[in-house]
Parts: sequence; structure tokens; C-alpha cells
Amino acid sequence: MSSTNNPPPDPSRTAHRFIVRGRVQGVGFRWFVEREAHILQIAGWVRNNPDSTVEVFAQGKSEQLAGLHHRLREGPRASRVDKVEVAEADPIPGLTSFQTRGE
Repeated sequence: MSSTNNPPPDPSRTAHRFIVRGRVQGVGFRWFVEREAHILQIAGWVRNNPDSTVEVFAQGKSEQLAGLHHRLREGPRASRVDKVEVAEADPIPGLTSFQTRGE
């Protein structure tokens, strides 16, 4: 019989990976995403990719992620969002904050 100290996964929490395409680098997009994630109480990260997209990993409740997806489609004023791709992702146990990665 084995025992673990890890809490069981929270079925109400899910994770998504978003790829945002358009004019999304050099316009404050990562700052915008980090602010919106904090408002929505979502954990994860945002980073610029070499192909000029912005990648977002976010985990939280479905309604929180839906709210972030909506905000990603709008973006900050100086941006132009052409497309937001979304894929299911595996939640990361213990991830409780949101951060900007990279430069």
C-alpha cells in the first residue's frame, strides 16, 4: 500500500495553451495578459515566441479561462489580434501565480 502527500487534482481546474497571432509583440501585449490574468485569478505564464506570436499557458476554472480567451481576442489598444488558437493542456500541480517569461 502506497501513500502520497499530494492532494488530489481539482476537477474544477483546467489548463489551456493559447497562441496569439497578429501585431502582438512590442505593443504591451504580455503586460496586458499578465494584468488580465491577475484580475481573473489565473495561474500560468506568457512569453513572446521567435515567430512573432505570443504564447500563454493558463490554468484556472473554465469560466476564468473563457474570460481570458475573450480578452486575448481583444488585446491592448495598440495591438491587432488576427487569431487566437487554443488547445487543452495538462494543469501544473502547485502553480499558483502568473508571470511573464523571457525578455
